[in-house]
Amino acid sequence: MTTGPASAMQRRVRQEELVAELCAGVVRAFSGERDLHFRGRRLHRGRAALPWFAPHLHPSPETDDFASFRGVADGLALRLTASDAALHESLRPEEPVERMLFEMLEQFRVEALAPEIMAGMRHNLRHRHEQWSLAFHHSGLTDTARGLLLYAVAQICRARVSGEQVVEETEDMLEATRFALAPLIGHALAGLRKDRADQAAYAVHARAIARTVAAMLHEAGEEDSDAGRDAHVDDKRSVFSLVADMDQEIVERFTTAESGRSEVLEGAGGAYRVFSDAYDREHDAAALARKEVLADHRERLDRRISAQGVNIGRLARELRALLAEPERDGWDGAQEEGLVDGRRLAQLVASPTERRLFRTERMEPIADCVVTFLIDCSGSMKEHAESVAMMVDVFARALEQAGVACEVLGFTTGAWNGGRPQREWVRAGRPPHPGRLNERCHVVFKAVATPWRRARPAMAALLKADLFREGIDGEAVDWACMRLRQRGEARKLLLAISDGSPMDSATHLANDAHYLDHHLRDVIARQEQRGDIAIAGIGVGLDLSPYYSRSHVLDLATSSGNAIFREVIELMAGRHRR
Repeated sequence: MTTGPASAMQRRVRQEELVAELCAGVVRAFSGERDLHFRGRRLHRGRAALPWFAPHLHPSPETDDFASFRGVADGLALRLTASDAALHESLRPEEPVERMLFEMLEQFRVEALAPEIMAGMRHNLRHRHEQWSLAFHHSGLTDTARGLLLYAVAQICRARVSGEQVVEETEDMLEATRFALAPLIGHALAGLRKDRADQAAYAVHARAIARTVAAMLHEAGEEDSDAGRDAHVDDKRSVFSLVADMDQEIVERFTTAESGRSEVLEGAGGAYRVFSDAYDREHDAAALARKEVLADHRERLDRRISAQGVNIGRLARELRALLAEPERDGWDGAQEEGLVDGRRLAQLVASPTERRLFRTERMEPIADCVVTFLIDCSGSMKEHAESVAMMVDVFARALEQAGVACEVLGFTTGAWNGGRPQREWVRAGRPPHPGRLNERCHVVFKAVATPWRRARPAMAALLKADLFREGIDGEAVDWACMRLRQRGEARKLLLAISDGSPMDSATHLANDAHYLDHHLRDVIARQEQRGDIAIAGIGVGLDLSPYYSRSHVLDLATSSGNAIFREVIELMAGRHRR
């Protein structure tokens, strides 16, 4: 079993996902909004990201405890229920520094409105504020004039609005700044507490404070620059990051798939381009390697499955229970209760004591469902190939036993760095914005109509190392959905398995860095909007929530037995992140 940094990272990812699910549940329960969830560590309503709100509402899993995350969840819930978003938007200043301060003051207002009877919520909010304050102070930011000013304003304003004391550890440090601020914002400070229940009246005081303090921050920043301070602090907690535009995206950590907007794609009105499809291919996996090679790979895969100790019969029963629906399947006669069976009334005359004169309707679970596994065969997935092949092979076998149709597909490219389309583009004079510049390669490891036993050799082709090149995910998702719609089953599920963002170096260099992942987001949004296919992402050690509204991070390195299969079943059932 693999241990070390990679396994520790994957365990941390799963823990972060669990915390996000719990916090989202708290926000949904308090606000009454069912479509709230965290994606990429940011709260979303449906597919739309909610505003940044305030600096202390973004804890770090590496440094903050679970109580801090609970405090953030409570703060977000109060923001959604106690603040009129439209009114707030109309009153919010345009200047970025003023806007950041105004947002922070509004957050302090809603947190001060936490119900008295909810002592736990009030404790969580206080704990989160203290943790953020101490982290800000211990990072060295209060050593600068601008950092100390911002910290003092946050402490003084929250204390005034909530009626609580400032953080005890730094109270003495604030005295000089508090004294200097008193004549400048004293009147507005008094109004914060008095008008905290009236958002519009409160905003007048908040804007006055934001305007005054923003001017002071700019002056203090110029003094720090003149003094030639060495910017040695962490950029993620720097004062600059706190006073930047509140509309910017939160920086994604390494555990979340990187995603961004493509200016090229947006400039073309969202029209995705393919420079040449002359070299695109769709292959049967069994034709990609010699029989002897596939036999060796199959033997290796069987050994891995055997060592995994998977109870396939139990897995098949769980899948049948999840995916099958009861349907009428005839009648059972000679029953002692139920509906009277007219065909047996003559028997009552012949034998008055006969009781088996009834019939009951027989209901059988029928799985009118098809499941497609779409596997990313890009280069980074090579190290996970055996684990993914084991998981998908077992699922294909268990689904077949459960009476559920199953298909296993993969996607890669025909070459590295573009191949023949890229060379044609160069010969054509490198026209701008050519779109996709590689040879698309789609692979069928198991078709729906192919029984698992006949598909066994082709499934082993997942262990073929030179199959893994680059990945064009968006076109692959469209292809998999097209194949699913050709099926007649009422229920259709698509599970995409990947460990990263779409990547084709030639396409990125000729367009921009987010051309393919922007296209993937557009494809998934379009397919989900149609509503006939349930799509979910399985991240191999990576959070795919920037792309998939339903996703789960899977730890293939450390999970054993039926654990990883149970997690995928829960994803099929919709019990993971939306």
